[in-house]
Parts: sequence; structure tokens; C-alpha cells
Amino acid sequence: MNGGYSPALGNRQVQMIAIGGAIGVGLFLGAGGRLEAAGPALVLSYAAAGVAAFFVMRALGELVLYRPTSGSFVDYAHTFIGPWAGFATGWMYWVNWAATGVAELTAIATYVAKWAPALPHWITALAALAVVLAVNLLSVRVFGELEFWFALLKVLAIVTFLVVGLALVVFSVGGAGAGNLTAHGGFAPSGFPVVLMSLQSVVFAYASIELVGIAAGETRDPRRVIPKAVNAVVWRIAVFYVGSVLLLAMVLPWTAYAAGESPFVTVFSRLGVPAAGDVMNLIVITAALSSCNSGLYSTGRILRAMALRGEAPAATGRMSGRHVPYGGILFTAAVFLGGVALNYFVPRQAFDIATAVASLGVVTTWGTLVYCQLRLRAAALRGELERPAFRMPGSPWTNWLTLAFLLLVVLLMAVADSAQRTAFLLIPALALAIALGWRAVCARRRRAVPGPAAAPVTETPGAPPR
Repeated sequence: MNGGYSPALGNRQVQMIAIGGAIGVGLFLGAGGRLEAAGPALVLSYAAAGVAAFFVMRALGELVLYRPTSGSFVDYAHTFIGPWAGFATGWMYWVNWAATGVAELTAIATYVAKWAPALPHWITALAALAVVLAVNLLSVRVFGELEFWFALLKVLAIVTFLVVGLALVVFSVGGAGAGNLTAHGGFAPSGFPVVLMSLQSVVFAYASIELVGIAAGETRDPRRVIPKAVNAVVWRIAVFYVGSVLLLAMVLPWTAYAAGESPFVTVFSRLGVPAAGDVMNLIVITAALSSCNSGLYSTGRILRAMALRGEAPAATGRMSGRHVPYGGILFTAAVFLGGVALNYFVPRQAFDIATAVASLGVVTTWGTLVYCQLRLRAAALRGELERPAFRMPGSPWTNWLTLAFLLLVVLLMAVADSAQRTAFLLIPALALAIALGWRAVCARRRRAVPGPAAAPVTETPGAPPR
């Protein structure tokens, strides 16, 4: 069932991969610009997206307990919806991470510019790419260990901020307090429509929480480890995201934050503690490296799962002697180089454009997971399979509510800022490219096998009837 992978990830590493997925550059960098635009009411966007993220994770948990696989939602879409859905979902997930990698590399370049403003962004981005590529090509054990420490630094940074921020608010240090939530123009100084427009960037901030599902295929004892990792997401969302944004809005006026700097660096730089801002800046650099590292890891496995079915270039299915799918990793890294180029031509717009495009992939992945769980439940009710004991709460109603929320996020992109509108206008082009790609795959299969189209090869046989 592991498709040639080595089960080298233990409970300690999987738990931290789950945490690392729940804390990304969308919070560390993106929250600054969104606070500047929406004000303290941004916390409502984080809360709403957090509820959707929780149900997505519970849907994923049920699917993983039904059948752990490194193909994750691509295999689930193939099984519960159809081969075309697996193809479309896999490539949209790849689009997500291709764009996310660009955003992460841009974030790293932005952070380093705090210390070396004269250093061109593209040089920093290229150096960061070289580091994470080397890590991913070594072995999954090296990836898991590095990701453990990266995630640990993220958690320490957030916990430190929460403790310090709470102390500042409780003791009203430097004007910190709940009054900042309503002062300086009110709770929603720019109006609630702007808060709604921020949903796309907030959904991007939650991206990568589904990474734990991909790691399941290389996890020892996934049926014990995965439920713990999934259940822990809800309090991480409540504390790390909603709690952090709420404290950010109380510690400083929302007018103090800006898009070009991490809001956490902004806070610590104003504390007056020597080097506090620099230390936090170093930590958020590791957070961006962590996310870029995870992107190469996940897309390498997804592309290999698709290549085994003939739905991705054959080269992306190649596996090294160390059980590393280096073909898919190198394929994604080549696209990341495009992000380096983007930082050369439009360094200021690169982050917003990349996150908007990535959000389309996030929404597709989340929607697929929720819908696949709905189909799994329906198949169980028909007696075609046994549903796991670890289940999505409130199904099927929570499925439909989550899908409606995701549709709202996409529709709002059409009337938001220029970066989001650009991404929205790309939807027809992406749909056409995927449709043509699927048509080419089907044509190749018909040529390979005379008569009816051959059933595609799967990495995880034994799928239930639909």
C-alpha cells in the first residue's frame, strides 16, 4: 500500500508536520497586509476559514483511516468520483504548490531584505530553493527531521508572541489593549466587504494542513498517529491563527502593520528589546523555508502517484534508491525557478499574485476531500464498504456548508483586488488545460490498448465500487 515508499516518519515527526502545515507564511507575512487593509475585523475571516479547515481535516482523517496512501486526495478522487477527478485534482494541487513555492521564495527574499536591502530578491530566492531541493533529494528521514525542527521553531515563535502579547495587553504596556480593536476607525474601518475580500488570502494561510494526509503513506502506524494529528488541528487553528490575529490587533493599532513586513517582526521590533525583531525575522525565514520544503515533498509524491497511472510525465514517477520520488521533486523545482524569475521582474507583486493563484488549488483540494468523504459515507450506507470509526462530524450537512463556503471564496475573487481578479480570470484557462490534458491521456490509453479503454493503473488497488 505504500507504493515503494519507506515508512520512515514517526509520531514525533508527523505531529510536527501537521503543525508545520497549520502555520505558514500566509500568517507570518500575509497577515500584515490584510490587517492594514481590513483592520481588526480580519479575525472574523480567520475564524470562518478556520471552521471550514477543521471540517476539511476531519474529512481527510476519515479518508486516510479508510485507506492510507501517499497519493492522498488524488487517489481518493480517483476512487470516489472518477479517474478524471483524480487527474484534475492532482494537477490543481500541483498548481497550488507551484504558486505557493513562488510565494514562499518571495517571502524569504522579502525577509532577508530587512538585513540586506541592496541584495536582489532573485538571488535570495535562488539560494533558498537550492537548500530545500537538496534536503528533499536526500531522504524522507532527512526531510522529516528538518521539518520537525522547522515546525518547532514556528511553534516557539507563535507561543512566544502569544505569551508576550497577552502580557502586553493585560498590563496595558505601550498602549496595548482591547481598545485597539475599536479605536482608529472602528472594528471594521474599511467596511465588512473588505473583510470578505480577505477570505482568499486567509484560505491560503491555512493551506498545507492537508499535508498530513500525504505523509500517511510514509508513516509508521498511521491508524494511531493520523487521528491525533487531525484532531489537534482544531486547537491550533483557534490558538495559532485566530488567537494570534486577535492579539496582533490588540497589541498595536491596525495602522501599524504593513504588507512588506511580518506583523510579528513589527511587534517585536517595537518592544525595544535589542535584536528581538531580528530574531523573529530569522524565525519567519525558517517558516517560509519549511513551507517551500513541504511543497517539494508533497508534489513529488502526488506527481509520482499520477505518473504511475499515466496522468503525468513518466519522468515524474522516478524513484531513487533512497525511496525519494526525485522525478516529481525536480519537476516542481523547475517551476519554482519561474518564481525566482518573477522576483527579478516584479518583486513587489510576486507574493500577492502567487498566493491568489495558489488559493485556487487550495479550494480545489479542500472541496475534493469534502466531496470524497461524502461519497465514502454514501458507499458505506449502501453496504459497499466499512466506514472508519474516525468520522467527519455533522456529515452530510457540514460537507455541503463547507463546499458552499469554498464556492463563496472563489466568487469573491472576481470582485477583489487586481491579484485575485487575475487568478479568477485564469480559471477558464486552467480548466481548458486540464480538459485537454485528460483528453490526451484518454487518447493515449486507447492507442495503447485496442478496444475499450484500459482501466488506469493505481498505486493502491482494491478500490470499492462506486
